[in-house]
Amino acid sequence: MTDTDTLRQTWLSRVAQAEGAPALEEVRLAALGKKGEISALMKELGRMTPEERQTRGAALNRLRDEIDTALRARKTALEDAELDARLAGEWLDVTLPGRPRPAGTIHPVSQVMDEVTAIFADMGFAVAEGPQVESDWFNFDALNIPPEHPARQEHDTFFMARAAGDDRPPHVLRTHTSPVQIRAMQAQGAPIRIIAPGRVYRMDMDQTHTPMFHQVEGLAIGKDISMANLKWTLEEFCRAFFEVPSVELRFRASHFPFTEPSAEVDIRCDWSGGQLKIGEGESWLEILGSGMVHPKVLAAAGVDPAEWQGFAFGMGIDRIAMLKYGIPDLRAFFESDLRWLRHYGFAAGDVPSVSGGLSR
Repeated sequence: MTDTDTLRQTWLSRVAQAEGAPALEEVRLAALGKKGEISALMKELGRMTPEERQTRGAALNRLRDEIDTALRARKTALEDAELDARLAGEWLDVTLPGRPRPAGTIHPVSQVMDEVTAIFADMGFAVAEGPQVESDWFNFDALNIPPEHPARQEHDTFFMARAAGDDRPPHVLRTHTSPVQIRAMQAQGAPIRIIAPGRVYRMDMDQTHTPMFHQVEGLAIGKDISMANLKWTLEEFCRAFFEVPSVELRFRASHFPFTEPSAEVDIRCDWSGGQLKIGEGESWLEILGSGMVHPKVLAAAGVDPAEWQGFAFGMGIDRIAMLKYGIPDLRAFFESDLRWLRHYGFAAGDVPSVSGGLSR
């Protein structure tokens, strides 16, 4: 047995015996880290003859790849075991005896979209939809977003590919559902009261961001609409959505190209005990952006800003779903894990309504 075979048996055995992510990381560093054993052996190749280096290098490369593959497989197995244990520990069966659980479940994003729609429908808002591939004009220019704005750079926005010599205006995967507001005002004029839920796309990926996510934006245009109407609308929505008797909102001055004045909206909350409680406590949590529609946006949509005014707001569907139902990682929404969906999903017959209750 060669020394490479001995190393293979030693490290594969240590990988298999690692219990937990910290132990597995220690094995990885000891084997493949900058100061690891395999890395040290690779550094010795420079002192060998070309013939020795070719044979020894190939063997060490195979060994390194085998150990790396084993580490990845062990990490996946540990993560699956941890998720199984967590889901088993959090499971609570509240069904009546003899009543089987429905085979299918509703995704939390779909459920929350239905909840949001039900609340705003109760306040007189209609639902408007638009294309997910938008022209540069609808997505940016009509919303008073200047050419130099960071959102119009390729590192923030997905631009559609164009053939050489194509002089047509560029198209993008919409970065928000605000273009739906422009289309709705062009088609219907004023007065108007709509929400625009749907998928949007931005080049971002971490625990709280994904390249594709869901937003809902609201628009109300009339003769005498003011920030007071906006504040009441958002308070009523938050109270109904989070199913609490009262809420307290804080408006902070901000800047959005499509609204003036603009405000970020925070909601009073409490994080004591590791559980979020809305409407009480000493903490504040940012939940959405809002403001009065900019006159240039109204003009671009064919609405006379000298006669009409109104407010707009936008919030992330995925984010408020995480807050309401205690979902820790945004990326889990899109991983198609049936175990996760069975745990966080909703019964097919659980249709939300303001009078009958939103959530299970």
